[in-house]
Amino acid sequence: MDGINESTVSQWLAAHVPECDLPVSFKLIAGGHSNLTFQIRDAGGRSYVLRRPPLAEVLSSAHDMTREHTVMSALGKTSVPVPQVFAACDDLIVTGAPFYVMSFVGGAVYPDHGTLSAVLPLESTARASRDLVEVLAALHAVDPQSVGLGGFARPDGYVERQLRTWLRQYSATADPSVTGVGALHDRLAARVPAQQRSSITHGDYRLGNTMISDDGTVGAILDWELATLGDPLADLGWLVVTWRQAADDVQSAGHDLGLSAGFLDEESVAVHYARLTGLDLADLEFYLAFNYWRWACIMQGVHHRYLAGAMGEGASAGLPDFSSMLGWQLAQARAHLDAHEARATAG
Repeated sequence: MDGINESTVSQWLAAHVPECDLPVSFKLIAGGHSNLTFQIRDAGGRSYVLRRPPLAEVLSSAHDMTREHTVMSALGKTSVPVPQVFAACDDLIVTGAPFYVMSFVGGAVYPDHGTLSAVLPLESTARASRDLVEVLAALHAVDPQSVGLGGFARPDGYVERQLRTWLRQYSATADPSVTGVGALHDRLAARVPAQQRSSITHGDYRLGNTMISDDGTVGAILDWELATLGDPLADLGWLVVTWRQAADDVQSAGHDLGLSAGFLDEESVAVHYARLTGLDLADLEFYLAFNYWRWACIMQGVHHRYLAGAMGEGASAGLPDFSSMLGWQLAQARAHLDAHEARATAG
């Protein structure tokens, strides 16, 4: 199976994962255009999940298995819902890439609110909508020092570092026909608000990166490859801009997607988060602009991986029209940054 040497990984599991009984079977879990995720079933009927990077790395610092393992292990001591992490492997001989193994969490991953509301009853849809905000607020309330992450990363200057990082990542795979990314970067860099708090940030917190239980609660936050310490409002901004659709599977960019019954609207998300955290959201337009811009940089990387054949068989099925998607994201970034600058000028 692509991405897994079944023989050597089986031997590693028997040696490092408690109670894992051979033989085991592997199944690629569908969805996503980034890290590869496999479900493992052992001879005793127990299920595990294995995560590893894509088949070909194209961006430095992305798809960091050690980062995911470290953060989830630390948060396992808190009320923030994460899978239990059993073991990690950095020996490339085992399967050609670092990986880690965690518990299999029940529930489902929903790419958007419409899919969720078509499966769950109204009360569960409403609960999921609220719980997504409340779990993010709980994550941002964790003291990094108390869970051993005080030295995990620099706590300040998060957005400035993110702007440099994503411009560098974009430039490494840039499409010469796309214009405006650099200019928007410069405008954003000149307007970065003062960071109010340093929190553990997920970097890609959205509905599609959570496991939702049947009652609508968030059973687990997944995909911690971008986690660090930084500005919690950057996480909130990403949640808001991806609230109506999946971050890497948008077929309706630019269209008005009505929210499902019971699902909070974006303004209510911000109000609920502010009430829970006490943070000032006066500069939220900036964080929306930053995240639309960052989203465009991410989509360029996704498109490049697809062209390079690094995303596996069938990966193109979920890709949106790249040109229209990128244009829409950059237009949204400009509009929100214009609003932020107008408010700053008027204020």
